[in-house]
Amino acid sequence: MKLASFSTARGPGYGCVVDQGIVVLSAAFGDRAPTLRDLLAGGLLEEAAALAKTSKPDLALSEVSFDPVIPNPDKIICVGLNYRDHVAETGRTVTEKPALFARYAGSQIGHLAPLVKPRVSDEFDYEGELAVIIGKGGRHIAPQAALTHVAGYACYNEGSIRDWQRHTSQFLSGKTFAGTGAFGPWMVTSDEIADPSKLALETRINGQVVQHTTTDLLITDIPHLIAYISTILPLLPGDVIVSGTPGGVGAKRNPPLWMKPGDVAEVEISGIGVLRNPVVAEAV
Repeated sequence: MKLASFSTARGPGYGCVVDQGIVVLSAAFGDRAPTLRDLLAGGLLEEAAALAKTSKPDLALSEVSFDPVIPNPDKIICVGLNYRDHVAETGRTVTEKPALFARYAGSQIGHLAPLVKPRVSDEFDYEGELAVIIGKGGRHIAPQAALTHVAGYACYNEGSIRDWQRHTSQFLSGKTFAGTGAFGPWMVTSDEIADPSKLALETRINGQVVQHTTTDLLITDIPHLIAYISTILPLLPGDVIVSGTPGGVGAKRNPPLWMKPGDVAEVEISGIGVLRNPVVAEAV
């Protein structure tokens, strides 16, 4: 099942993507689950799937504006340096434990929405990543049980402002500029992706492949990321783990390849789809 959050002239909603349309689940569940995060927290995925199977689309995809898959997560935890080729190109060394940093919900956009190059920087970089959406919360989750806590998976472009990222040893200042984190196009539920280590990930700028990997090459795999993060604080339904980017980032190319207004960035993950976003300049 593909679940998307969206907005129309009537306001925000969410639904199941079928063919070229959407079964609007937010209207069906009403106050029981006004957002996709609430649907996950209420344990209503099976009910939603049954409803979607027996319903015709209420809206065409062309009638909606896609929002971030989870517009209102309690937390977004990003993982740095989680592919060996990316560690190598940065000149760093592999750490024993995952390198984590936070991203804020307000920095995110949805599928087809514009990525915004800040006016204070020309070093706007792409980072194609697999996003993990938590469905069942927990603390001290064991690795062998971790995937049972996953609701689904999505594409993520963790756009980074590299010169601001380098201001200090902490990543956050370059990692959560407004309009720089693309999340979508939808969440594919975990029953359709039994093993997240068997996916292919590709990032393209204007159709040119700039990153390509398979998720079995993650240094810390998804179950162990969930176990590690849930030891720090409880994971909640709707939380998002952005699992890391492979080598090929723009900052490490010669010459560097920065995203600029007029570009189109795409992140494609097998079994999920293509997250596509144009790039625009921040309004003055």
